[in-house]
Amino acid sequence: MAQNGTAQNGPVEGTASVPQPLKVQDIRHTKIFINNEWHTSSTGRTFPTFNPATGVKLCDVEEGDKVRQTGLFMTLSAKAAQQRGSAWRRMDASSRGRLLHRLADLMERDRLLLAVDPGLREPFLQSFYVDLDGSIKTLRYYAGWSDKVHGKSLPIDESFMCLTKHEPVGVCGAIIPWNFPLLMFSWKIGPALSCGNTVVVKPAEETPLTALHMGSLIAEAGFPPGVVNIIPGFGPTAGAAIANHMDIDKVTFTGSTQVGQLIKEAAAKSNLKRVTLELGGKNPCIVFSDCDLQLAVEETHKGAFYNQGQCCTAASRVFVEESIYEEFVLRSVERAKKVVIGDPLDPLTSHGPQISRRQFLKIMDLIDSGKEEGARLEYGGVAVGGAESLFIQPTIFSNLRDHMRIAKEEIFGPVQCIFSFKSQQEVVERANRSPFGLVSAVFTGSVDRALSMSAALDTGTVWVNCYNALHAQTPFGGFKMSGHGRELGEYALAEYSEVKAVTIKLRETL
Repeated sequence: MAQNGTAQNGPVEGTASVPQPLKVQDIRHTKIFINNEWHTSSTGRTFPTFNPATGVKLCDVEEGDKVRQTGLFMTLSAKAAQQRGSAWRRMDASSRGRLLHRLADLMERDRLLLAVDPGLREPFLQSFYVDLDGSIKTLRYYAGWSDKVHGKSLPIDESFMCLTKHEPVGVCGAIIPWNFPLLMFSWKIGPALSCGNTVVVKPAEETPLTALHMGSLIAEAGFPPGVVNIIPGFGPTAGAAIANHMDIDKVTFTGSTQVGQLIKEAAAKSNLKRVTLELGGKNPCIVFSDCDLQLAVEETHKGAFYNQGQCCTAASRVFVEESIYEEFVLRSVERAKKVVIGDPLDPLTSHGPQISRRQFLKIMDLIDSGKEEGARLEYGGVAVGGAESLFIQPTIFSNLRDHMRIAKEEIFGPVQCIFSFKSQQEVVERANRSPFGLVSAVFTGSVDRALSMSAALDTGTVWVNCYNALHAQTPFGGFKMSGHGRELGEYALAEYSEVKAVTIKLRETL
């Protein structure tokens, strides 16, 4: 079994209830999903996908290219399915909701299989109980909204009457990241389909298998051909094609700020398509001396190290009031020492590998920069498991300065940076001194302070005495360079619908 501070390789021990490593024969879908059918690449190219815990290749996946393949699925599939008179456009709203519920039912049935692919990257139990649960709840939430998206009757001057209608945007491109492939898939397609759009999904090249399995469930659920299409491929080709294509009406993207800027530029230069961006973060957590200290330690630990720190919401800047700073650091180190590093499929494991060698090297470079710039390494800071391993020990730095690289750059790895502060005004200024504004958290026993801090912090989400409290009903999105637009909740529906005003001249006599 996995041990604290070490990485495990080899077969998973345990009973039949423990998931087994994904084998080639278990992988059912590796082709491009277009029009409810499976297609090979028009160029004949494929790309490999790997298990980062072992380095073993899982399979080769068909690669969608930027010319013929993208033109095929967009012009003949998603666009056709969106045309007036199509089966999808004629379908009543409650039937769309029933299809989303049916898809959620099929996910429940295939829950174990769906959890195993992302479970190779994050601990399986997290994938099974958190990602799957959140994905299914998201689809059911938007299934309920399908027949409740409606307009208004507006009072206007003189003898006129105005009605508003909410209509689908059209064909929506969804470019999703590798860190939560199934959850992000559901976040994108749920509101899009609820509002009657069609979708073209490009999963991350590191994690295409979950999305492709979802394609088979979409066809089985009874969605008309062309409503959802899935093209595995690379950002500069398949992703760029979605952002630039004149027949894509909207693009939604979760990923890095740098790529988000490229997508927004491409959208503007093509057909001014609508854009929703959920981008990077350098998220401040502020711990006041009147808080429940152990709760704050536990929640900020979860925020920093969940999914090996590979979260846009990672709690990478923890500001602790000076009077409790040393105790907080001490308790945080003791908590990090309890982390079990190992095979993600082992139920005892709480910390898996980083996604790739490139990401691993980036994180280690930032850890080295923290040491070189004078931050105090309290724990970790090393790779675990051999030269080819992608496991990094949970790392904690204290005595940081705001100018350091690890204090400013998004690390996207298991690194917790703990700062001290003296006053509320000081910590607000430092927390907001960032180009990002995705999420923040406040730990305090004072209601007044919680309210004043939530008003002062420049982030799209403020958590009070909790962290990573994400729910299908709650809007999520960032300020500043963390993106724009909102996902989840009722607010996301506005991202996938157009408002049409219908003004009618009334007769002045009966």
